[in-house]
Amino acid sequence: MFKFSLLKNDSETSARLGQISTAHGLIDTPVFMPVGTRASVRTMTPEELKEVGAEIILSNAYHLYLRPGSEIVEKAGGLHKFMHWDRPILTDSGGFQIFSLSSIMRVESDGVEFRSLLDGSKHFFTPELAIDVQEKLGADIIMPLDHCVSYPSDRETVAKAVDMTTAWARRCQAAHTRDDQALFGIVQGGVYPELRKKSAEELSALDFPGYALGGLSVGEPIDLANDMISHTTQSLPVEKPRYLMGVGSVAEIGVAISHGIDMFDSVFPTRVARNGTAFTSAGRVNIRNKKFEADFQPIDANCNCYCCVNYSRSYIRHLYMAGEILPLRLLTLHNLTFTINAVLSARDGISHGTFQSWLDNILALEGNKSKNAQ
Repeated sequence: MFKFSLLKNDSETSARLGQISTAHGLIDTPVFMPVGTRASVRTMTPEELKEVGAEIILSNAYHLYLRPGSEIVEKAGGLHKFMHWDRPILTDSGGFQIFSLSSIMRVESDGVEFRSLLDGSKHFFTPELAIDVQEKLGADIIMPLDHCVSYPSDRETVAKAVDMTTAWARRCQAAHTRDDQALFGIVQGGVYPELRKKSAEELSALDFPGYALGGLSVGEPIDLANDMISHTTQSLPVEKPRYLMGVGSVAEIGVAISHGIDMFDSVFPTRVARNGTAFTSAGRVNIRNKKFEADFQPIDANCNCYCCVNYSRSYIRHLYMAGEILPLRLLTLHNLTFTINAVLSARDGISHGTFQSWLDNILALEGNKSKNAQ
């Protein structure tokens, strides 16, 4: 049921247009996936996600395994019915989450032992269990258990993680039984080009229907991350979709699109919204700033989202400073609209041969973000 069609390549960069077919509908690429870690994009209803243009969302198998449990979701009829979302879903296996909790986990050749953040109980996550959990959840695209390491890490440590990631990918592939799900491979390799190439080639030989780039945005300089993205995509099959995990600023997305990345996810737009930051066509705005106290303009005059059409900066600031819940919803809705519309503009640029001009404008905007956010 999974198919990727490559529709057009940009003439100046490696950017490309594509379309993914899944059991729950089509996804046009490049695409940004809002993150609903625990089967909910924070503060948003599924209907609102559709209104802002979300074609696919991401949930996390690790968190859903801990609560409410994959068996509960399966009894509910799967994740789509459980969360009232009838469009495609991607689930991450939880490899990154386990990595981020490194103080309470231990990696072995068979899997990862960790303690629950909920009650301290001990768990052992194997590649086979990661697949079993995701098959019960029933997402359209699922991820294997992988071994992500921190930055900086020495070459020997990263090389071992690459070998373990490949071995676990084989085990995940052998355990996967559902033909209505697409299991992607995850490329690791840290910031070592030769290890990225090795990982990409080993996983390509396993012929996954798609490939994710993991282990980036973990503290490395952005220029180094972009080098790794460019280097890795050159070692991946052209005819398969490429997914960059955990990148959510429009500038970073734009550069990655120029290197041939098709899919993105990040909590960044929703997280900063809850902290009072809005993305705008003139740079980022910190709504907590006192200068917005009597500013009756919308967050972004160039945006037609529900927030910008109906509310002023002054009102949203008032609500935020008063500790109300509504501004968190409004800013989240706006930031997701802004991010998704930016990716739509990137698609339009690829389609009409103006992508490089679009990217230059985005990079100039992000370069001025500090001045405009004050």
